[in-house]
Amino acid sequence: MREPPEGNDRGEAANELITPAMRLQDLMARHRALDLRIDAMYNYPSQNQILLQRLKKEKLRLKDAIERLKDELIPDLNA
Repeated sequence: MREPPEGNDRGEAANELITPAMRLQDLMARHRALDLRIDAMYNYPSQNQILLQRLKKEKLRLKDAIERLKDELIPDLNA
């Protein structure tokens, strides 16, 4: 019988903890990749408008997640 793989598709061990800074880097990389994909879609006159709209929504969702995580990492100086 085969055992499950030890890591996931990002090369991380299954029991390795992901720090908030690592999570932030991952989200930012995914955001940049979506941005490049969206820009590439504009170069084709017959781009799929529904897919383009979905990608833009995902990019906004990632942006919001990045901002929330940044807020958690940076202490509030007014407090």
